[in-house]
Amino acid sequence: MLFRSRIVIKPQFDEAGLFAEGLAAVRAGAKFGYIDKNGKIVIPPQFDFAGPFSGGLAPAGIGSKVGFIDRQGQFAVLPKLEIADVFTFSEDLAAVRVGEYLSGKWGFIDKQGKVVIEPKYDAAGSFSEGLAVVSAGGKWGYIDKAGKPVIAPQYASAGSFSDGLASVRIGDLFTGRDGYIDKQGKLVIPAQFEAAFPFHDGLADVQMDGKFGFIDKQGKLAVPAQFDFADSFSNGLAAVWVGDETSGKYGYIDTQGKMAVTPQYDFADMFSASDGLAAVRTGDEKTGKYGYIGR
Repeated sequence: MLFRSRIVIKPQFDEAGLFAEGLAAVRAGAKFGYIDKNGKIVIPPQFDFAGPFSGGLAPAGIGSKVGFIDRQGQFAVLPKLEIADVFTFSEDLAAVRVGEYLSGKWGFIDKQGKVVIEPKYDAAGSFSEGLAVVSAGGKWGYIDKAGKPVIAPQYASAGSFSDGLASVRIGDLFTGRDGYIDKQGKLVIPAQFEAAFPFHDGLADVQMDGKFGFIDKQGKLAVPAQFDFADSFSNGLAAVWVGDETSGKYGYIDTQGKMAVTPQYDFADMFSASDGLAAVRTGDEKTGKYGYIGR
């Protein structure tokens, strides 16, 4: 069903992030702050970097260093890490890199900033459904929250678990194909996709022959591969790009692949699973402004 998206917070920001736990990071001018769902600034702009809240904390940086702030904007974990060296908290743990960019190793900290999984990985992702993807020796596998290997490093690339499945690349990084494994490491959807992304709302966006579509958990195409780009579903809608590189626009489709929000935006983010709003931009990256729409 096609409907007119509802502008909830008018376009006014130079950057805008995903709403999570009732707040979103925005930039107006040089600094980032946080707004609530009414568009009211609740944490004044003061940060050079800011990410989404998770578990009551959000990554925020001053200069080149990043730590974690609480909902009052106070640092709960002091900014000591490089901005490129930290993920947001997920399931009470955050992946961090200790050491130099090329030689440093990744581990995990708790909400007090204490290292709970020793930095020994070449790369690491956030925990999801009790497992985190990590890289060692050029291959990717999975560990549990005690740091114990659950699925040995063996994949050229790998994504986080969602709906009990995770995308993995079988074969070479450049010529291999993506499929999906379960939490026992069993390949349940054959490696056949040029790219594959996490399941949300029972569907996952995949790339086939240069186009994006969506599959169900049995690996069957639910929405034919027809878009030049497609984001993951959230709240029953997914952002898709329609048209060529210069004149195309973003709109939103429903889980049947029908256009639900007419393509009209130059950027469109996922709808927040918790807050039901999506960041959109009208205009180009330099002069355009970001606001938020609701369903």
